Amino acid sequence: MNKAYPLSIALALAFTLVCCVTQSLGLTQNDTHALTQFRFQADAHGYLLANWTGADACAAFWRGIQCSPKGHVVGVSLPSLNLRGPVDSLSSLGYLRLLDLHDNRLNGSVAPLSNCTSLELLYLSGNDFSGGIPAEIASLTRLLRLDLSDNNIRGPIPKELSKLTALLTLRLQNNELSGKIPDFSASLLKLKELNMTNNEFYGSLPDGMLKKFGDVSFSGNKGLCGSSPLPVCSATTENLPSSSASAPTVPSKPTPFPQTSATPPPKNQPRKGLSTGAIVAIVVANCVALLVLTSFIVAHCCARGRTSDSVVGSEIGKRKSGSSYGSEKKVYASGCVDSDGTSGTDQSRLVFFDRRSQFELEDLLRASAEMLGKGSLGTVYKAVLDDGCTVAVKRLKDANPCSRKEFEQYMDVIGKLKHPNIVRLRAYYYAREEKLLVYDYLPNGSLHSLLHGNRGPGRIPLDWTTRISLVLGAARGLARIHAEYSAAKIPHGNIKSSNVVLDRNGVACISDFGLSLLLNPVHAIARLGGYRSPEQEESKKLSQQADVYSFGVLLLEVLTGKTPSQEPSPTRPRLVEDAQTVDLPKWVRSVVKEEWTAEVFDQELLRYKNIEEELVSMLHVGLSCVVTEAEKRPTMAEVVKLIEDIRVEQSPLGEDYDESRNSLSPSLPTTEDGLA
Repeated sequence: MNKAYPLSIALALAFTLVCCVTQSLGLTQNDTHALTQFRFQADAHGYLLANWTGADACAAFWRGIQCSPKGHVVGVSLPSLNLRGPVDSLSSLGYLRLLDLHDNRLNGSVAPLSNCTSLELLYLSGNDFSGGIPAEIASLTRLLRLDLSDNNIRGPIPKELSKLTALLTLRLQNNELSGKIPDFSASLLKLKELNMTNNEFYGSLPDGMLKKFGDVSFSGNKGLCGSSPLPVCSATTENLPSSSASAPTVPSKPTPFPQTSATPPPKNQPRKGLSTGAIVAIVVANCVALLVLTSFIVAHCCARGRTSDSVVGSEIGKRKSGSSYGSEKKVYASGCVDSDGTSGTDQSRLVFFDRRSQFELEDLLRASAEMLGKGSLGTVYKAVLDDGCTVAVKRLKDANPCSRKEFEQYMDVIGKLKHPNIVRLRAYYYAREEKLLVYDYLPNGSLHSLLHGNRGPGRIPLDWTTRISLVLGAARGLARIHAEYSAAKIPHGNIKSSNVVLDRNGVACISDFGLSLLLNPVHAIARLGGYRSPEQEESKKLSQQADVYSFGVLLLEVLTGKTPSQEPSPTRPRLVEDAQTVDLPKWVRSVVKEEWTAEVFDQELLRYKNIEEELVSMLHVGLSCVVTEAEKRPTMAEVVKLIEDIRVEQSPLGEDYDESRNSLSPSLPTTEDGLA
């Protein structure tokens, strides 16, 4: 009996160990199963999450998946991938601490994520989530950062949100939330950042919230009232329904006419004629009205002669009878159908890709504007709308032959692509002889202007850190385009330094994506100039491999400070310092071949110390992109990796790291861009 006792203990321990291993394996398999279900729903074509294969998500190093040493999925980071569908299948990830799905096209409710009770960082901005904020969110007691901005979430804020006492960041802007804002100032003591702008909140804003976060955190909610600078609360505004939050305040019992005119004169009393004073007043009023009308007509005629009064008024509205604009307005008014089967009423409208911040074509007609410049595809204007919103409008000049159906197909491809390094198309306007594209306005100019503007005395050089950061941002944007449309092989088609623009945070964004597809390929390639790849001389085709070549030229441009130019001048010698007259890749190769590599680089860069190795490494990346054989060029994904391996600078967007868990905090995306 004494000898059997230790054996029973050993068997019990072995059984317990087997149970633990089996349970752990089961949890890992459950995590993998949940992620697999998510992929089936969110990546229908299977190419966005192509390496999500195998029986164990942690062992196979799936894209965007972070695991703990014990094999539990603790992080899912899949931003800006155009994923679609619900997130219900992720609700079983019990150990999940980070979920970053910002800037996709996910939909449904966020309620299932309340089951992920280990969540600390939740980034869901820029999707299509709907429904309300669930009361069950109170179960996420470890939550540090919550970002639900830029969705379609509606309804009131649940009071249970006050139980998230660890919360540092709460972003709810640009939704359809309504009701009164609860006072979280006493419960959410650690909350440092709050944004509830552009919703439908109404009623009195608690003083504690206003004092702690300021009125800026609550702007765009016209029904709010309270302490200064908010409007004073009244019995009407205190209980204003959300549907009326944006409407002007009216009396509870409005009177349609002045009280003095409400009672008619007695029937038996004869009416009196107009007095002399009344007749004089009527004559004077008519004269004044005629004078005002005449002044308006004169001012309107003068305004039409200006070149920068309004985007449409100066460029479209000034067309005479030979233009289609006047006749199209008649078509719109009568609701006739044009040759491609679309009613004129539909044609007269701007088509938006985002339901927020929409406006009418008439608002654009009235907008004050200035011309920013003329590019290879059209003229760009900065337009300031009546409400102060600033947009950039591109008027396409060579896409007129394109049919409406074809144009809409291209716009659908361009408008649905979202990425921090790609300029977002907000809306478009189509007419038979007029096509407008509306973008966010980016105020900080282009890479071309930063590199080549104001060369000489007084110029502030573009430093190396900024250059490599801008190049990396542009590379990521282009790589995103190529990855998104890898199956269809859709290129950008017009990569050049003037199409790399900077948002208000100094982040590089690729502009003009897809617009070259609207042109005749011969015309589109001719516009590339020094960025044109060798094979395009004969094939006259746009391709992703040609994009890589153009990016390589751009990279050499950043390194040399020289403007790419295709045609040499026979009257000028080909000096080492003169790249303006020759093909830039050919010039760089000739200098490197003669072992004058130091002569390649921009003189403005040579003042910086300890960057020689980085300069040479970046030069090799640029030269690999501009090899003559298209099939030997790297992909843009490989180019991004090469640049990151040289040096990854902190993003100008800034990093938002949790102090205790740096490895799980992603850099936050910008939500406000513009176009220059």
